[in-house]
Amino acid sequence: MTLRSLGNSSSASSTFLLSGLPGLGQVHLWISIPLCLTYLVSILGNCTVLFIIKTEPSLHEPMYLFLSMLALTDLGLSLCTLPTVLGIFWVGARDIGHDACFAQLFFIHCLSFLESSVLLSMAFDRFVAICRPLHYASILTRTVIGRIGLASLGRSVALIFPLPFMLKRFPYCGSPVLSHPYCLHQEVMQWACADIRANSVYGMFVIVSTVGVDLLLILFSYVLILHTVLSITPRTQRLKALNTCVSHVCAVLLFYVPMIGLSVIHRFGKQAPHLVQVIMGFVYLLFPPLMNPIVYSVKTKQIRDRVIHAFCY
Repeated sequence: MTLRSLGNSSSASSTFLLSGLPGLGQVHLWISIPLCLTYLVSILGNCTVLFIIKTEPSLHEPMYLFLSMLALTDLGLSLCTLPTVLGIFWVGARDIGHDACFAQLFFIHCLSFLESSVLLSMAFDRFVAICRPLHYASILTRTVIGRIGLASLGRSVALIFPLPFMLKRFPYCGSPVLSHPYCLHQEVMQWACADIRANSVYGMFVIVSTVGVDLLLILFSYVLILHTVLSITPRTQRLKALNTCVSHVCAVLLFYVPMIGLSVIHRFGKQAPHLVQVIMGFVYLLFPPLMNPIVYSVKTKQIRDRVIHAFCY
């Protein structure tokens, strides 16, 4: 029996129930401590990266402008999930109205796909820097970077904007219990007492046309980068060129691996334990905003030096 058929036997619902960690309700307050610290570190880390890039003139280069876009996106992801997560773990506030849920999933998915676009833009930056170094400044001008940022934002908003309205037209029956402490389209649509094929097809189209295309283009750019790097004769220059890509590769893995894993579980892993779904959801939305500032602070000398100077002097 499907979730929809279960819902058809119940009265219409005006709210969704969010979930914490199943079976661990009695220790939610203790679990909230590391969760809260994770959010604080994520917000502080991304704000620090933004402040350093803004106040350090030597960092007003394409690579760091794209990094500031990534930090803004990660900051947005942390802030749009923070209220419902802490509300569940602090005061047990599990109910969320339909409109609030649809608004939250809009921002979560919009910012997620925007992050995918930013990572693709950063791959393009590394491609130009390594494969076309003499034309780097003329290709990636401030105007071009601004247009790339606006195009990325426009694509994400345009593709995600229909989702709340597609979900709003459905009746939701019974007491729909979501698997996460925030709303995601793949899960909310499963509780509709109606035919969800259009939502399922459109959701798959959005994922393929954003994450799928972006990931393929990122992989293709690194094939070209490796081809160029391997043609460099001095080994030290080869390693130096590859070292400039390490931070970006880490950011790509931090973002795409949990996202693909969570999508696979939602669509094909219905028998997966509830706890696994919840943990994957936390990794997907909490880990990249937490780790990206740390990775770039460790691997980027200019940012690392400014962070050390700010906290040690």
